[in-house]
Amino acid sequence: MSLRWIYDAPDNEEITQNLQKELNVPEQIAHLLSLRGIDSFEKAKKFFRPGIDDLYDPFLMKDMKKATQRLCHAIRGGETVLVYGDYDVDGTTATSIVYTFLKSFGIRVEYYIPHRFKEGYGINPDGINHAKEIGADLVVSVDCGITAIEEANYARRHGIDLIICDHHNVGDKIPDAVAVLDPKRPDCNYPFDGLSGAGVGFKLIQGTIEELGLSGTLAYKYLDLVAVSIASDIVPIVDENRILMREGLSMLNSNPRIGLKELLKLINVEIGTITTSSIVFSIGPRINAAGRMGDATIAVELMISENETEASRHARELEATNKRRRTTDTRTMDEAVDKLETNFDVDKISSMVLHDPDWHLGVIGIVASRLVDAYYRPAIMLSTVEGKIKGSARSIKGFNMYEALKKCEDLLEQFGGHEFAAGLTMDESNLEEFRQRIDQIACQYLKENDFLPEIMIDGDLDLQQVDKRFWKLLSQFEPFGPGNLRPVFVSKDVCIEGVPTIVGNGHLKMKVSQGESAVFDAIGFNMHQYMPQLIDCSENKIDVAYVLEENYWNGRRSLQMRLKDIHIGKRELVD
Repeated sequence: MSLRWIYDAPDNEEITQNLQKELNVPEQIAHLLSLRGIDSFEKAKKFFRPGIDDLYDPFLMKDMKKATQRLCHAIRGGETVLVYGDYDVDGTTATSIVYTFLKSFGIRVEYYIPHRFKEGYGINPDGINHAKEIGADLVVSVDCGITAIEEANYARRHGIDLIICDHHNVGDKIPDAVAVLDPKRPDCNYPFDGLSGAGVGFKLIQGTIEELGLSGTLAYKYLDLVAVSIASDIVPIVDENRILMREGLSMLNSNPRIGLKELLKLINVEIGTITTSSIVFSIGPRINAAGRMGDATIAVELMISENETEASRHARELEATNKRRRTTDTRTMDEAVDKLETNFDVDKISSMVLHDPDWHLGVIGIVASRLVDAYYRPAIMLSTVEGKIKGSARSIKGFNMYEALKKCEDLLEQFGGHEFAAGLTMDESNLEEFRQRIDQIACQYLKENDFLPEIMIDGDLDLQQVDKRFWKLLSQFEPFGPGNLRPVFVSKDVCIEGVPTIVGNGHLKMKVSQGESAVFDAIGFNMHQYMPQLIDCSENKIDVAYVLEENYWNGRRSLQMRLKDIHIGKRELVD
């Protein structure tokens, strides 16, 4: 599927020219900086050299003083503390961070992760009852709790104090807890509200260490897990997250904790080569697999492991769980495509609503995302649990899924989410009407052009400019992620060197050059469909959209182009 290429442009071209002179960098580097809102030498310096000393004072966060004083009281008094987390990557890393920190003081600490299917998301009475059973004086929730109004009251009635560490949007009321840490609180003046759940937990640790009068560097030992949470939870890698991510990656690439080290060894990811992408595509999915398949405690046990034998065992358990998840994922995708192609004319529908009572709840969200990638239409995957239909929805640009579900709320028992992703529950009797209404809404709001996927282009690049200095400067834009995506370049009239090949499972591989440039390796994952056109390309020249990255293979590093799209002949460029 060829993409529409849409060029991004800075608000003021003069800024690019000024940056180029002030920084003495190539025009393309200055252009990339201006696209990121960097308009001065000082901002560029801070962008290229984010330092650990630039982290914000944790006590700028609302309720931090209350939280740290209560946690210090628990530490000094030898109280029993329960760390209550969520079952995704952010929740399990946050749980592992706070649990390990508290355990280092020799107090009794346990953790609790609700079962994804038996209990669902967030603090629930079963978890509070468990805290009561173990004699916990204090519960510290991480990556959940901001909407736990009744649960906070329940804990209070049972004489259990509660500290909430969350980063999700706040509802109409704040839970009645000892302290509620959430940078998204309307009454919180913390300078950055984009922290992950583990990031908020890290700030609690920072504050507690300061309250105890200990060295602030003690908090840095948890940054490898903070980095895993930031990359996996798709929070913006800007501002404070950029610092935390950079420092966390440095730790992952030098001395990660034993659990992560054993997992990396098992999946053949070499320490020293880890990037944000390594976390997103290799580490994060494996940690997430445990919660997706039901029980996330395996992931926590891996991350809190204290010796190699224990860590190796948990890494193998997690990998086995991930293989089951992948098998279930692949089977569900195949079944979903079969239902779609058999029962619908894809060209005549504006949305995809698919249901099978036996689909696994833990993978339908992944499959919905893959359907969107394949057909570029809003997708809703539905399963049946105890007589109720439950599902996950994913959307495309131009179609607000949450608002669409709101227009169907008379058919739904429960729903929540945001523009691009949501969850829902309904009675089985409403399925067909729901399917028809969602498609009508999609048809109303989406025009023909909206079904053509687009890609944002940062700018044209002459491959002759790509030398060691250019790459060194571009590398300093890392870590990449939301808010600071890896730049996408376009090179036009690129010459194909030799004959393109297909490698692996449908990946396009070839060599290209432009003018007097060096010859570059180019890889296009799952882009085998371009092969016939490339073979028939009489001029042997094409336009390519791509990102530049380092490839690690057999201990060697080389620069390569990771292709995003190819235009052969007719160009569909949009300024």
